[in-house]
Amino acid sequence: MDSDTFWAALALVLVLEGLFPFISPGGWRNTFQRLLAMQDGQLRFFGLCSILLGLLLLWVVS
Repeated sequence: MDSDTFWAALALVLVLEGLFPFISPGGWRNTFQRLLAMQDGQLRFFGLCSILLGLLLLWVVS
């Protein structure tokens, strides 16, 4: 992977992360408040699921 691919991927992550608060700030705030109320184990589970899904997608497209 060259540095251009890395920076393009990082830019795409930032665009995707910014879409929800831009489109629906109230919904984003409500979702964030629910995330803050979750236990550490629940957050770790969703983080692990996100990692595994990302790795699976990388494996499928490569």
